[in-house]
Amino acid sequence: MLEFNVPAMSCGHCVGAVTEAVMQVDPAAKVEVDLASKKVKVESSQGRDALAGALAEAGYPPAA
Repeated sequence: MLEFNVPAMSCGHCVGAVTEAVMQVDPAAKVEVDLASKKVKVESSQGRDALAGALAEAGYPPAA
């Protein structure tokens, strides 16, 4: 399971956009979003870089 800290998330719309970005890279991914802690957990066959890139492209770059 990969975990990303996504400080740009602030609302339900953000949660949907982040989830959609991950699903576009891996439609079979399991995505858990905790808006309060701004954390996204992803279980995916894709690598960390591919998922981080998708998040950044959607406007939600993960913090280092």
